[in-house]
Amino acid sequence: MDVITIENLEFIAYHGVYQEEKRLGQKFLVSVSMETGVRKAGKTGKLEHTIHYGQIARDVEKNFTEKSFDLLETCAETIAEFLLTKYGNIRAITITIKKPWAPLKMHFEYVSVTITRRRSTVWLSLGANTGDRKKNLESAMEALGKLRNTKLLKVSAILETKPFGYPDQPDFLNCAAGLTTLLTPRELLEEIHRIEAEHGRDRSREIHWGPRPLDIDILLFGDLVTEEDDLILPHPYLEQREFVLAPLTEIAPFALHPLLGKRMLTLLKELRDREKGGERS
Repeated sequence: MDVITIENLEFIAYHGVYQEEKRLGQKFLVSVSMETGVRKAGKTGKLEHTIHYGQIARDVEKNFTEKSFDLLETCAETIAEFLLTKYGNIRAITITIKKPWAPLKMHFEYVSVTITRRRSTVWLSLGANTGDRKKNLESAMEALGKLRNTKLLKVSAILETKPFGYPDQPDFLNCAAGLTTLLTPRELLEEIHRIEAEHGRDRSREIHWGPRPLDIDILLFGDLVTEEDDLILPHPYLEQREFVLAPLTEIAPFALHPLLGKRMLTLLKELRDREKGGERS
C-alpha cells in the first residue's frame, strides 16, 4: 500500500470548549496520511493518476477553518469524511490534529487527536418470507443505497428457497448485495435494524429462525474479524447455508473468507459436495 502524507499544516482557528478559545483563536497543526496507489503516477509521471496534495491542503483548510467546533474529534471526523467522500482513490485516511496552545496550566508540547477511517466493501444477505416478499427486498436495497456515505454496488438475482432451521413457515426469497461504506460495522448494523423495523420486523416477538418480513445479515465487512454479542464477522454460518452462498457467489465469487482463507465459489462447491455426499450415504 502506498501512502501520501502532509505533515503539520498550520492554521489559526477557533475551536475549543471555552468561549475564550472561540473568541481569540489559537494555533493548530493538522497532518493527513492517505493510503492510495501511486504506481501508475510513478510510471507515467501524470498528476491525474495520483492525489493532488495542494488540493488536499486547501480542502483541509476549508473544512478546518470555516466552522468552530468544540472538540478536536469532531474536526478530525469532518476532514476525514469530506476527503474520503470527495476522492475515490483514497482507500484509508489518518488525521492528526495537534493543539499546542491548549488551556493547560502546566508545561507540554501539544495535545492531539488521531483517527483512522477507511472505505470498506461489505457483502450482505437479504431474505423475506412474509408480506410482499419481493417488494420488501427491493425496498430494502433501495434504502441501503440511500444510507449516508454508502454506495450500493451489486445485487444478485432473487432466489426462492426452503426455510432453514424452522420448517413450518413459508418459503423465503433471498438475495445478496454488495456496497461500499464509510460507516463502521456498528453504525451499519444500527441502520440495518432500522430498515428491518420499517419493513415490519419486530425482533422482540419473532421465533428464532422463524418467519419475518425482512432479514438482513452482514456477511463480510472487508477482512474484519470480530465477535460481539450481536455482531460476529464474518457471519458465523456463512459457509453452511447455500441460500446465502449461492447469491453471494453470483456477485462476489472471489471474495475471500478472512478466517477460512477460501473464496466464496470454493465454499459453495464444498458445501454442495458435502450435501451430495450426505445424499449418497
